[in-house]
Amino acid sequence: MRTILAAVVSVDGKITRGSRSGTSEWASVADKKYFARLIQESDAIVMGSQTYATAKKYMKLSPERLRIILTRNPQKYRKYEIPGQLEFSNDSPRAIIRRLSRQKYKRVLVAGGGEINALFLKANLIQHICLTVEPKIFGTGKNIVHPVKMIKNLKLISVRRLNRQGTLLSRYDVIQ
Repeated sequence: MRTILAAVVSVDGKITRGSRSGTSEWASVADKKYFARLIQESDAIVMGSQTYATAKKYMKLSPERLRIILTRNPQKYRKYEIPGQLEFSNDSPRAIIRRLSRQKYKRVLVAGGGEINALFLKANLIQHICLTVEPKIFGTGKNIVHPVKMIKNLKLISVRRLNRQGTLLSRYDVIQ
């Protein structure tokens, strides 16, 4: 199974603009198209509850794609669950990946905020990172990885310019 972390960031590494959540108001059309393709190519998508709260109005649930929302309080969301399509869990990243592997999922997309990204990276569960860099500087906002002690080495696989403004798509393999 392949686990991919995807994120869009400003040049200064922010995944939010100040205290605002979400990227829909500042991410380029090119990034949105690329992210939609990543979703279509994935069997399962993992995110945190804050990302879910921001993205749920854009989600198109399907029996072909499982979405797992990590939350400290899954009971709070039980009424929204759709088995095989939308689940809420407080399992560890390792337990989630183990379960998805047993269930024969082939490609898992981690599309969380900084906390979720840090949990999966620290647990050595990410093999590939797709990072879209938008030509913007926010100065304040959330980082792509929540502050936690770790060192990860990456190997650049490709860089591609996505539009005239200079949005860049960088793809990396994570070297464990």
